[in-house]
Amino acid sequence: MAKVANGENIIEFKDVTKTYKLYKNDKKRLIGVFKKSTPFKKKDAVKNVSFQVKKGEAVALFGKNGAGKSTILKMVTGVTFPTTGDVIVNGRVSALLELTAGFDQELTGRENIYLKGQLMGIKDADIKKLEPVIEDFADIGDYMDQPVRTYSSGMKARLGFAINVNIDPEILIIDEALSVGDAQFKKKCIRRVNEVMQTDGITLLFVTHATGVAQEFCKRGIVMKNGQMIYDDDIDKAVKYYEDMIK
Repeated sequence: MAKVANGENIIEFKDVTKTYKLYKNDKKRLIGVFKKSTPFKKKDAVKNVSFQVKKGEAVALFGKNGAGKSTILKMVTGVTFPTTGDVIVNGRVSALLELTAGFDQELTGRENIYLKGQLMGIKDADIKKLEPVIEDFADIGDYMDQPVRTYSSGMKARLGFAINVNIDPEILIIDEALSVGDAQFKKKCIRRVNEVMQTDGITLLFVTHATGVAQEFCKRGIVMKNGQMIYDDDIDKAVKYYEDMIK
């Protein structure tokens, strides 16, 4: 993957549409895998969306539930792919989406640090340097060396956030993840994201309903509605547009 310089496009969406097949129930969905004539409805989660994000930009995505925000993030992370159009991503992505996704329940928290790092293409020697930072940030004590299946959901989320926000990403994606944990841990998370954003060249995509937090992190805002991008401008203008829209 070629290195992207500051000011060059690191994320590009070109006429992207993501269509899901909606079946009547799970049984119909299973039958539909083998029998193409099984009836279903089509739903465009994202429709004809085009935009670019330059390396070093911090962009907020606004929109009501079902507007297409999370689908865009999933396409950036490679969890899902466009039905038509092109999504181009030129950087290592760290996604604070489903914080507990990707954990092996039988491995310890420490072993999962290495597992997640390896999945992101990070060398073990580099993970080893980050290990004490991640352990300190997660602050789960002796549980770090216990199987993840013994963790509470909050402990899993803390470890997930600690890993993803400390692995020196080129593209950081956050989807309401700052709501994790208690008030003190939330402040810690926000402070760490601010530190990451001071690093030269880090790109941020941030989905939130908290417009004030978005204005703290981002310089640009994109507003989504019914799967389409309807506004793209300076963050303050985008926040005003979004707030007027939802009134």
